[in-house]
Amino acid sequence: MAYWLAKSEPSVYSWEQFEKEKETVWSGIRNYAARLHLRAMKKGDEVLYYHSNEGLEIVGIAKVSKEAYQDPTTDDDRWVAVDLKAERRLKKPVSLEQVKKEPKLSNMALVRLGRLSLQPVTDEEWKVVMKMAGEK
Repeated sequence: MAYWLAKSEPSVYSWEQFEKEKETVWSGIRNYAARLHLRAMKKGDEVLYYHSNEGLEIVGIAKVSKEAYQDPTTDDDRWVAVDLKAERRLKKPVSLEQVKKEPKLSNMALVRLGRLSLQPVTDEEWKVVMKMAGEK
């Protein structure tokens, strides 16, 4: 199983909205690096849900429920989407400021590649974030 981080602005698609809907199509991504990550995602992979631009914090955990398929927001077959299922809200949100202050997360894509909307998370990074969030 792999780990990922997906970003969404709360004013566009908040964790609260995601929780209500329970599942969503993660579409509309038009970045080549993020597309590679979408294609690599497997059913059951876990995803950190990050509020970008407003809030700037990791707020929840989702799971990949459907692997890459043609993005329904475009006819261009180069772009793909995945389905994500909301799993649970974190006990304590983990802010970008906290992530940046944690030496073990200094190489995390969230710190190094701030604009990338979908990014991989290493096993070690996942463990550190879970500990910071008060999760087991």
